[in-house]
Amino acid sequence: MPIVAPTLAFQPVLDADGCLDIEGEPQTPAESAIQAAWQRGGLEETLTELTCSLLSATLSPPWAWLRSSARTWLRRWCLAGTPAELAPPSEESLQAWLATAPPFPGLQHATVESARSWWQRWQKHVIQGANNHPNGAEGWLESRGAIWHRVGRVTFHLADNAAQPERPFAFLATLADSVNHEGKIQHLPLARAFQKYASPDQQTTLETLLSPIRRAAERCTWVAEWLQTRRLFQPAALTAAEAYEILSSSETLREAGLILKLPNWWEKRHSHRPTVTITLDTPARGGLGPHALLAFRVERSLDGEPLSEEEWQRLISVETGLVSLRGRWVEVHGERLQTTLSHWRRASELNQENGVPFYQALRWLAGLAGPRMSESESAVADTNSLLDPWQRIEMSAELKAQWQDLLQPSTRPPPPALKAQLRPYQAAGFDWLWRMTRLGLGACLADDMGLGKTLQAIALLLAHAAEANEPALIVVPASLLGNWRDELTRFAPSLRVCFAHRSILTAEELAEVEQNPQSAFSSFDVVVTTYHHLTRRSDWQSLIWSLVILDEAQAIKNPAASVTQAMKALQAPARVALSGTPVENQPADLWSLMDFLNPGLLGDASQFAAFLKNAATASAGSDGFAALRRLLGPFVLRRLKTDKRLLPDLPEKIEMPVHCGLTRRQATIYAKLVRQLESLLKDPLLEPRARQGLVLGYLLKFKQVCNHPSHWNGDGIWNPADSGKFLRLRDLAERIHAQRERMLIFTQFRETCTPLARLLESVFGRAGLILHGDVPISRRSEMVAEFQRPGGPPFMVLTVKAGGTGLTLTAASHVIHFDRWWNPAVEDQATDRAYRIGQKRRVLAHKFVCRGTLEQHIDTLLRNKHQLARDLVGDSSDAASVLSGMSPEQLLDLVRLDTTADLE
Repeated sequence: MPIVAPTLAFQPVLDADGCLDIEGEPQTPAESAIQAAWQRGGLEETLTELTCSLLSATLSPPWAWLRSSARTWLRRWCLAGTPAELAPPSEESLQAWLATAPPFPGLQHATVESARSWWQRWQKHVIQGANNHPNGAEGWLESRGAIWHRVGRVTFHLADNAAQPERPFAFLATLADSVNHEGKIQHLPLARAFQKYASPDQQTTLETLLSPIRRAAERCTWVAEWLQTRRLFQPAALTAAEAYEILSSSETLREAGLILKLPNWWEKRHSHRPTVTITLDTPARGGLGPHALLAFRVERSLDGEPLSEEEWQRLISVETGLVSLRGRWVEVHGERLQTTLSHWRRASELNQENGVPFYQALRWLAGLAGPRMSESESAVADTNSLLDPWQRIEMSAELKAQWQDLLQPSTRPPPPALKAQLRPYQAAGFDWLWRMTRLGLGACLADDMGLGKTLQAIALLLAHAAEANEPALIVVPASLLGNWRDELTRFAPSLRVCFAHRSILTAEELAEVEQNPQSAFSSFDVVVTTYHHLTRRSDWQSLIWSLVILDEAQAIKNPAASVTQAMKALQAPARVALSGTPVENQPADLWSLMDFLNPGLLGDASQFAAFLKNAATASAGSDGFAALRRLLGPFVLRRLKTDKRLLPDLPEKIEMPVHCGLTRRQATIYAKLVRQLESLLKDPLLEPRARQGLVLGYLLKFKQVCNHPSHWNGDGIWNPADSGKFLRLRDLAERIHAQRERMLIFTQFRETCTPLARLLESVFGRAGLILHGDVPISRRSEMVAEFQRPGGPPFMVLTVKAGGTGLTLTAASHVIHFDRWWNPAVEDQATDRAYRIGQKRRVLAHKFVCRGTLEQHIDTLLRNKHQLARDLVGDSSDAASVLSGMSPEQLLDLVRLDTTADLE
């Protein structure tokens, strides 16, 4: 499953095409080397740098993850003995590798196909380097500072030797001397190899042969001793203790450049080791849920089968090493096994009465935590460290059946009062929300933008309203109040909704609500308010809600913020968070959101911070982040527009209105212009032609004010805080950037292009492109090619006339209409710059509309297919004559500011 990524100074990023890129400035010499490699040769050169000269460098988790996987792939290639192309890793192994990825921006776009592409591109690069080097693969790898070697490498062989019970292992060191006609490596025993290359003219070859053995001797005491006594050059029968010394140093030996041939069971030892098995069972009282207390039992087992007392004593009698048990060799650590058993038995005694809290049990099952005795030895503390490898957590058959029943989709249809036909994935999302909230489990719906999170939440509200005694509460950013009002009116007109905000209620109505909120809300099904308003109303924390929904829930990512504290103090048996941001890739922010939804699921803040610190280390990172994703899986539902399973359900283009409030400065100017127009229209001497010019001139001014006051007065300041549209654009661009997707933004006005580009550059951290009528035709084709290339600019600002037709810009998956052309055909043509043949993703068209203004009035007329709208925007009509033919009252009704519309 796919865990928004921590902000690093220098990090890899993945765009919607699955292409890797880098962003940020290097902070260390190693990161500078990565940047230089990227500039030299992109992904292929970077992976080579990571696996060669930076093999032992300290790196941040994303770079360490890429290095680890590339190192595994390079080892496989080198072990093949020749620079030949290998089949890519299997789909299963690639999926397993992707599941271990630490967070970085755009990780949600990683797929098996993209990972396979990285492998194939890099392998081609390695083979080309080996073939072009005068000394072949060995020479090329050594020239890059690598420790890898081609044929001529030494191999340590270790095998079972059942014929000698006292010395049950056999050892032999060989040299991969040549390749036979079948393409197989021929080995020479090391002693014979030394004889072969002992002549003076072979000293260089002999030194090459010895170099990995000397490196191993510097790191492993036993190799140094065997080299000094020359035991290394002869076949040897070994005890179990001697064999374990070789096995336990296998990674060090490989890093020194040696090839190891070990018993097959050694690579599988982790899944076949003796463990203390903890089996979680069904609650003694009540059913499963956030307040359930689960029973558990402690057993000693091997491969799921109980161990007898005699077998256990044999195992713990060995401090560290190998024990032959039930016809196989198993790795043991006697002291840790016994300590773990004692620990869990003590935990079992302490929890015999109460059981294990539900969320704590889920952490154990995910592999995220184990018990730790408190200092008083009277309780079991929980820690978000990874589970000890000598213990295993599992469900009983009964508990597993109950848990799977809970996760099964229900047969509940969407509420009949919902005035919409849910797409199959939306019906599944509603069903999931219904099941989670019925169980009292917090749910995060994190679908991509455009997939209908609001509609799924409205379906949930209707279902809850039919059974709840208390109203549901929705908390939204102020900029989304109008959107929720429109959607609730459209899709759930039967719901009784109170919008508790000054922009919608009169001062008297708001005062009545604030004086006695419990009484005021008792006649409503749903109450909608803003984060800011609710933060100031501490008395709401004593109210009981049937359900709390947070829209744009990343607003509570800071656990110390007053808004977060206010949300967590709300009382409701069910909580839902809506977020289009990939929350699973923001581990640092994730704790606060999950603590709101399911308090205790991730432990306390200090425990989770300690876990993130441990998971970021090279040794713990992969398992740690994979365990975190397993834990979050049941509580986060995220579907992507790129998901092939959704393709039959999705339209090719998804249109999304973006309602923007005016800032106070915009509203003041707009109202002033309306009064001026009203005064001028009263002039009885105004001639028709002059009246037509006057009307068109003021329509232009209204549109300019809706864009930005600086667009109207030409002062050149363009402060984003002065425009509701600019504020909404920045918010939308931040979400698009978090997805590492790209966007087009269309405007009618040449003068708005540069201010829009400056705003977007501050969000994306990179420059975009601007295309308007003054750009030469030859340069336009260059800009299109630049935008279309993988890893190209993140945005392009275009005027509708210059860029609305004839261009193919399928690299963008978002199209924003910043100001409305009011002709649907023209807007559709502009959107089709991204939605054309060759587009592999769904395209989202975001149409900006200022609430309570001329823009909203025209937009409403268009959506309702009103005759006036057709006259105004139709291809063959003369909009100017239509407008000038209106009466003053009709015209003023069209442009007048709705003072009840909420401001930004």
